[in-house]
Amino acid sequence: MSEFVVSARKYRPQTFDTVVGQQAITGTLKNAIKNAHLAQAFLFCGSRGVGKTTTARILAKTINCFEPTSAIEACDKCDSCISFHTGNSLNIYELDAASNNSVDDIRNLIDQVRIAPQLGTHKVYIIDEVHMLSSNAFNAFLKTLEEPPKHAIFILATTEKHKIIPTILSRCQIFDFQRIRVKDIADHLATVASKEGVSADPEALHQIALKADGALRDALSIFDQIVTFAGNTLTYNDVLANLHILDYEYYFKIIHATESEDIPTSLLILNEILELGFDAHQFVIGLAEHLRNLLVCKDEKTANLLEVPDTIKQRYIEQANQVHGNRLLRALNVLSKTDVDFKASKNKRLLIEVALMQLCSLKQEEEKKKA
Repeated sequence: MSEFVVSARKYRPQTFDTVVGQQAITGTLKNAIKNAHLAQAFLFCGSRGVGKTTTARILAKTINCFEPTSAIEACDKCDSCISFHTGNSLNIYELDAASNNSVDDIRNLIDQVRIAPQLGTHKVYIIDEVHMLSSNAFNAFLKTLEEPPKHAIFILATTEKHKIIPTILSRCQIFDFQRIRVKDIADHLATVASKEGVSADPEALHQIALKADGALRDALSIFDQIVTFAGNTLTYNDVLANLHILDYEYYFKIIHATESEDIPTSLLILNEILELGFDAHQFVIGLAEHLRNLLVCKDEKTANLLEVPDTIKQRYIEQANQVHGNRLLRALNVLSKTDVDFKASKNKRLLIEVALMQLCSLKQEEEKKKA
């Protein structure tokens, strides 16, 4: 049996141009290498799975490459690049600050910094989860970080920049990694699916991208999980079943029922959703999000704010044209109050049912006011 390699590792970017969704940062780093304007310390900040450590490794590899390409990418052929890929590079040192956060760990690092590189021009020190260092370890690190040897470059990565002391921040060039857009994740998943010989519906990949919440690594992990479940043909329903996500269709049906002032149908739809095992509070949040999307679709300019497939976007636009804007705002107020009251409610189902009845009655209230 061949060894399985998870997609997050198998398709980890190896060049600046393959990093997903961080073009501004990778462009700046490439210019810094090209113009020989490299800082002695970088701080990469951002949520999980957005490419901080990956970019740090690519930067470290490219700095030491003997024959970088005209596009300022590592050649992947020289001795330095080969030693990097085989894990034998003596110029790149990685430290996990989550488990090596004491003063002694930092002192050992400082001792290594004094040694000049044997191959290449720089020694690069990547410290992951740097916010986990103790206060004493930070203080021990300050002088070296401010005035390191010419051959030393530090790349610090963290998900919690606010926990890093200001004296460390002032000694670094800070790069804030943005959450990766849903479209960028979905496009990358489509590329991975093609390489893996998996036939995947665009709606399915888009739903995975939404579930990943801006983290590409999470998206690839979910992709692997669903391919294991569904095989080489991945459909939208497979994603819904495996991730236990409520289909858009239910929200469209609910709004259609409330616009038709059909209280029995709306209650039956709620009952079906609860019998399928979906969380009642998540349904309220999802319905409020659906109403927000309808409100956004009332204008063509703001319709582009929707991060949904084009087929679903068209349905939102069609339904938005059937519901008055003021009614959408009032419905959002009803659901906002339901959301706030949910935790304290003794009868949560009744609370949601009353909210649905109120949504079904909004038309009548408007007509009474006009009369």
